[in-house]
Order: sequence, then C-alpha cells, then structure tokens
Amino acid sequence: MKRAKTPRPAARTGAAIPPLDRLLHAPVRLGVVSSLRRGPLTFGQLKAALGATDGNLSVHARKLEAAGYVTCEKSFAGRIPQTRYRATPKGRRALVKYLAEMEAILGASPGR
Repeated sequence: MKRAKTPRPAARTGAAIPPLDRLLHAPVRLGVVSSLRRGPLTFGQLKAALGATDGNLSVHARKLEAAGYVTCEKSFAGRIPQTRYRATPKGRRALVKYLAEMEAILGASPGR
C-alpha cells in the first residue's frame, strides 16, 4: 500500500514544501508536457525538440498518455504514419501546479 506524501519542511522559512508530481519530474516527460502547452506536435517534432531517442520518447509519452496528461492521435499523410500528441486539460493543470511547486521550493531555498 502506498503511503500518502507529506509536505517536507522548508529549510529556512518553516513553510511546507509541496510534494512534486513524480510523473512530471522526469526530464523527458516534463519536456513533453512543456512543449505541448502551446499546441499539438508530431512525434518527430517532439523528438527533435527534446533530443530524445525513439524508444525513450515512446516510453515517456505512453506514461503521460496513461495518466491522462496527453492524447495521441495516429494517422497517415499519404503512406507515411503520423503520430500527433496534444496536452489535455489535466496535463496543462498538472504542469501549472508542478511549476508552482518548483517556485515554492526555489523561494524557500537558502540562497534566495
């Protein structure tokens, strides 16, 4: 059984640091959702933007799709398969929340 995540205390302020969304914390998955925030992209466009390999991007995209953060549409342009990804409203909300959590952590760090 999974234990509920509890906020960690901040280093100097005593404020709680929110737990991060572990699904988005992986660099490639964060890059995918961040890249899709402005609109849909093809697999090739995401691959080029993130510098990911086919296999790596596929695995991460499937995890995001399973979580409901992105949708995947497959079609053909002539005889060439096209895979297009789009961020879902749930994925956009998760990204906004993740970025706010990172801001809270950075704001609570000793160097600020």
